[in-house]
Amino acid sequence: MMVSLQSYVHRSKYRLRDLATNPKIHLFARAAGHFLAGFGLSAASLNNACMPLAAALVCASRGWSGALVSLGSALGYWLFWNTAGYQGLLWVGAAFLVSLFLGEHRLTRETPLLLPAVAGLIVSASGVAFQAWLGDTTSVDIYLIRVAVAGGATWLYIRVLRGRNPILDWLAWGTAILALAQISLFPGFSLGVPVAALAAVTGAFPAAALSGLALDLAGVTQVSMTAVLCGCFLIRFLPEYPKWLGAMAPTGTYLLVMHLTGQRDFAPVAGLLLGGFVGVFFPLPRKMPNRRGETGVAQVRLEMVAGVLAQTEQLLLEAPEPPLDEDALIVRAAEQACSGCPCRKHCKDMVRLPGLPAALLHKPLLTPEELPIVCRKSGRFLAALHRSQEQLRSIQADRHRQREYRTAITQQYRFLSEYLQSLSDGLAKRATGLAVCFEPQVQVYGNRPARENGDRCLTFAGTGCRYYVLLCDGMGTGLGAVEEAKTAGGLLRRLLTAGYPAAHALESLNSLCALRSRAGAVTVDLLELQLETGKATLHKWGAAPSYLVSSAGAEKIGTAGPPPGLCVADCRETTYRLSLHRGEILVLVSDGVAETDALRCCLERVGLSPGELALGLLTRAQLGGEDDATVVTVRLGHKGLHPS
Repeated sequence: MMVSLQSYVHRSKYRLRDLATNPKIHLFARAAGHFLAGFGLSAASLNNACMPLAAALVCASRGWSGALVSLGSALGYWLFWNTAGYQGLLWVGAAFLVSLFLGEHRLTRETPLLLPAVAGLIVSASGVAFQAWLGDTTSVDIYLIRVAVAGGATWLYIRVLRGRNPILDWLAWGTAILALAQISLFPGFSLGVPVAALAAVTGAFPAAALSGLALDLAGVTQVSMTAVLCGCFLIRFLPEYPKWLGAMAPTGTYLLVMHLTGQRDFAPVAGLLLGGFVGVFFPLPRKMPNRRGETGVAQVRLEMVAGVLAQTEQLLLEAPEPPLDEDALIVRAAEQACSGCPCRKHCKDMVRLPGLPAALLHKPLLTPEELPIVCRKSGRFLAALHRSQEQLRSIQADRHRQREYRTAITQQYRFLSEYLQSLSDGLAKRATGLAVCFEPQVQVYGNRPARENGDRCLTFAGTGCRYYVLLCDGMGTGLGAVEEAKTAGGLLRRLLTAGYPAAHALESLNSLCALRSRAGAVTVDLLELQLETGKATLHKWGAAPSYLVSSAGAEKIGTAGPPPGLCVADCRETTYRLSLHRGEILVLVSDGVAETDALRCCLERVGLSPGELALGLLTRAQLGGEDDATVVTVRLGHKGLHPS
């Protein structure tokens, strides 16, 4: 009975872990969060007048998230404010259009205050329009507060969405509590009160102070909630601070302040009690990242270097490209044609040739009849014009190459900046101690010895609980293919071992292949395993399809696509989310294994061992040609157990 109960507990734990790591659930949760954020912020008010916090969040959002925030905001303004919310609907509509057309524009990156200024302009213009034509009676002070809130909140939310600033995060937390304080599930119970208590119990002191200030601005009670929540935070400094005391601290502090001030209002007690108990089980970050000692110094230095790299990337993006003077090429063609022409002394068109339109450079098959002037020696001019056209194509090709170099450099600056920033963030976090529940079982089979095989397979551990299986297929056969696969595999291994994100590592390889003019020299299969959950991510770039074999059958994953190195700016990588925690076998193959026979072979050998499956694939590969053929089988076993 104990074994059955333990098995049931383990299955339930794995099932919950699967749900927690399911990408679809994450996508749904993010979508619901964006919708609810707009819906909740639309309830914000000061002096019973609605505030444009939701419209500010719409301006700061991008893409589908901005659309969801807009829908939630529009529904909130309509439900909470009725006819008074018409102005809010106008804010949201205009803000969504601004986000749609200016959100990703280069001008917004070069001018950080553009969107806040536009948000303030929307609110100010709508206020004037409603007062002029609809008889709105909003006072001047509320009008000015709305304009300031629109611009300031837009700037705040843009910075918060970029992350890594706890002070601004707490300020955004305060605006959320200001909005939630206006929503009551039933009389006397405001949603902002338990959220503020949660911040006071487990958040930092600025979070507690700003939460109390938000409740005071919302007018939840006559008792000073700023004093209550700040006093609740100070209780943490008591020695041997028990959890039950933390849960009761907001309520106890509120009753004490209520008694000292002589106010009698017990409505917030239920919310404070709920927020205190929730904070015990779902704590928030309590303080700013620790920057003391050598760890703090290293963290500050990493952030400074990351900031410099990000600024350098921005400067490179903003650097203008020098203009191309096509008129000078026309003038040069005219000079070359007329310099040795025997008719130049008596030619009336000699002065007109340099003024011909530059559009002639873009007509490679130009005939004398198409020239806008009649030249007695048109053949000489056309020959010189063709040389100028060749020069123009050479200049354009050189500029295209320079743009590729610049794109590759800016990519590396961005990758390094994000990587160093993630290292800095990780220094302030304590290790979570994730348990490794699975161990990888990787087997490699090839039709040639490793030194002669252009297919190179590497297996290595990454940071945390990550484990990588890398299959690089050098195109062709012989020592050239072996060297290409070895170079690409070594580069990716060093980047991934250092903790570089897989997508950034693959784009770096793509840039290297493009700049070395080695497009199509190698294809990549990169499998990233999470040994704590059994989840896997398969990155494919130009590689042959892979196959997932389970007791239910076999499934083809991916299709052969363009290899890396074709273009620096164009990413052709495809990513697939997999699960291998139930004993599935993932089969990676090189292009030496025919795609038409591979899936049929996998279907015929369902239930067999990985070795027997690979042997069947290699046998069919040897019948199909002389190319290098490699089969890699990957299966996860529970740690401490061996597969049957």
